[in-house]
Amino acid sequence: MKKWIYILLALLIGSCEDVIEVDVPQEPPRLVVEALFRVDRNEPFVPVVVKLTTTNGFFDEITATSADDNITILIDQYENRDGIDIIISSGSSSLAETEPGSGIYVPDPTFDNDQRISSILNEDLQFTMIIPYQGRRYAAQTRYVPSVPVDNIAQGTETLFGEDETEVIITYTDDPNRTNFYVFDFGFGEYFGSEDTFYRGQPFSFSYFYDEKFDPGTELEISILGADQEFYNYMNLLVEQSDDDFNIFDTPVATVRGNVFDITDLDNIDVFDNVNRPDSFALGYFAIVEEYKATLTIQ
Repeated sequence: MKKWIYILLALLIGSCEDVIEVDVPQEPPRLVVEALFRVDRNEPFVPVVVKLTTTNGFFDEITATSADDNITILIDQYENRDGIDIIISSGSSSLAETEPGSGIYVPDPTFDNDQRISSILNEDLQFTMIIPYQGRRYAAQTRYVPSVPVDNIAQGTETLFGEDETEVIITYTDDPNRTNFYVFDFGFGEYFGSEDTFYRGQPFSFSYFYDEKFDPGTELEISILGADQEFYNYMNLLVEQSDDDFNIFDTPVATVRGNVFDITDLDNIDVFDNVNRPDSFALGYFAIVEEYKATLTIQ
């Protein structure tokens, strides 16, 4: 009997060496734009950094890529007059690549005037980012979205699925004067979205569980970001498609459309999403949001 068992094990181990060919999704490389600007109103300027990469094969890393020229951000101040939004002032910021081939763009320091963006912002400001890339023009639009401070952050003692977890309890007070969406950044590429439908204008607390135990003295920095509904929906889709060790801004698991579109052949800059060209878009997102941070020291 033992002899037959050994033979069976040998056959099973040997069978593991067979090569299995698996068909994986294939599509041409696509531009990926990471442009989430986090605004601290206590700082004089917005930390503007745009990162350009391209998708590769299913098992390959994404790679940095460069635009054809500087990236431009148009800034328009709107005012509502008799129900119509009218532009009352305009400006722009030119972004240059920090090093050739890096794919990292910041306000161009070689300009005669300062290309940085002031952190004194309001919701009537519309930002349009234009990226010239491989003979095409990509663009995205967004408006500044405020947030609210974290009232309290505390370490909890509960768990969800096992002992190797850390509970963090966050409390904040919703702004009663507007419909709010929030995106929480818990670090380690972990995000969580919330909307104020059931707690509008009220203090609200919730627990978030890390799937690991942190050593005493570990500091966790947690951010609350303002969001409009489109950014909130986008982040939720990415979180749903990600796993624990996946940074949602690194490699898209699937084609989740953001707000960056190919506008090369469009004659109206206010209409980005051309229904006649549904596949003409980049991956990634452009958003300018207020951020509040809180730090928790693990006990």
